[in-house]
Formats: sequence, C-alpha cells, structure tokens
Amino acid sequence: MSYDVRRMLLLAEVARHGSLTGAAAALSYTPSAVSQQVSRLEAEVGQPLVQRHARGVTLTEAGQVVVDHAERIDRQLRSAERALDDLAGLHHGTLRLGTFPTVSASLLPHVVRAFRTRHPGIELTVHSARRARLLEMLESREIELSLMWDYPWRTVDESTHESVHLFDDPTALVVGATHPLAGRRTVDFAELAEEQWIVRADHPVAEVLTRSCRAAGYQPRIAYQAHDYQEAQAVAAVGLGIALAPRCALASPREDIAVLEPGPNAPARRILLTHLRDHPLTPAARAVTEVFAAVVATLQP
Repeated sequence: MSYDVRRMLLLAEVARHGSLTGAAAALSYTPSAVSQQVSRLEAEVGQPLVQRHARGVTLTEAGQVVVDHAERIDRQLRSAERALDDLAGLHHGTLRLGTFPTVSASLLPHVVRAFRTRHPGIELTVHSARRARLLEMLESREIELSLMWDYPWRTVDESTHESVHLFDDPTALVVGATHPLAGRRTVDFAELAEEQWIVRADHPVAEVLTRSCRAAGYQPRIAYQAHDYQEAQAVAAVGLGIALAPRCALASPREDIAVLEPGPNAPARRILLTHLRDHPLTPAARAVTEVFAAVVATLQP
C-alpha cells in the first residue's frame, strides 16, 4: 500500500491548526477540499485519522502515526530543498572534470586557481587522459565536462556532444638553438624539405606533420619517434632533427631550443570544453565554463 505524501502533509497541517478550516486558510484551500483530501487519505490508510467535533478535529491514534511520519518527511524535504539551494548557489557540491596533458600544463592551473577562489565550497576532481579515454569517461558519466581538442579532419561528434570553443592552439616548429633557422621568427614548410624530423609516435601531431609536408610537396623524413614533447625538445636541442608541437605543449620551453611559427597553412587545433548533449550541466559545471572563458580572455594576446 502506498500513501499520498501530499495528503499526509496536509493532515499534519490540520493537526497543527486543530481544524480543517484553519488548515484550509493556511494552505489557501477551501474547507471542503481539505475535508475531501483527509477522507481520501483515510480510505488509503483504511482507518479513521481524525475525530470531528464542534471546535475542530483531533487525531486518532492512526492519525497521530501518520502525522509523525509526515513531519519527518517534511523535515527531509526541507533539508533536500536547502541542499539543492546550496548546490544551485555553489556553496557545496562536486565537479568531475577531464583534461589532457598539454592543457593541464598550461591553461588548467590558471582555471583551477580562479575556480577555487570563486567557489571554495565545490570539490573539484580532475582526470587526465588521452582523447579516446576522455570520450569514454563522458559516456560513462565518470566526468561531467572535459577539455578536448580536435582538428578539421578529426572533429568532436556534434550530434552527441556539445562543445564551447575556448581558443585555437597553433602549431609551432621546434629547432635546436644552434640550428640555422633558430634566429628566425617564421618559416614555411616548403623550406623544410631537406630536414630530418622528430615526431610523436602514434599521436595527432604526426598527422599534422604528414599533411603539412605533403601539402608542400614532399614526404617528411623521420629521424626520431618521441613519446612526449619534453623528449622531442631534448632531441631537437642536440640537432637530431626538428619537431612540430602545439603551442600549449611549449608552455615551459627548454633554453637550448628555438620556437618558430611555421606559416599560416600549418593546421591549428581547437581547444574545446565538451559535455554530452543529452546531459544538462550542473550549476558547478556552468560556473567552471564561465571561469574557463574568463581565464582564456586574460591569457590571449
């Protein structure tokens, strides 16, 4: 048997005022409407809940049991309302965010610092992973929101995901400090046909290199396959080759390298803040989105 919680709460109001008329006035109902609801609750319970008399009503034993439970329910509902108000007001709560290494080392620290200053009551947890794993964690709800990247030939699926475009991360060229190009600011891919290349193995930047060199009319000659950008910088510094890297990956460049702009035709990647389209953002997620936008605005030249 299930009981209508609204009728239980109404009965508690009747007990509080000692009459159907008083409860009706407090709830902006008519006395007859209150009487009907009490009668329906009695039918649900299967026994009388009030005793009517000239001065009002008194509870039966069964009525007192129902009211005791109704008052506990009312306290729980009020507690839930306060908790939800706190969440909406960002006084407490949690936020699970995804990221990937290059923005974790550049943009993310600024965002975390600003977010914690604005919303110290929100517990922020961050998971760093590769793109495929971040998409999996969004699907499984392990994270609510994730930093993401894409290139024109490999975009985030807009039918299932919604993204905020934070900024474009340009491709940079890394050469050793003693390389003949080290004194220059820009270089065109057509000038690099005879160079040896350092490339990230099984990484999107390898496709950026292949596409860029092919567009300039040659196939890149690979001298070294690195596992991260620090390794690529170190190998470039000793002259084994030159390398491409997203600008965000060079937030802390070595002193023995030079960083050049490889012309306007080098593909840039988009840095996105992504969530599942059918999963509305919580107040905390909306708040961190605003912080990302504000931080990016201060960091852009």
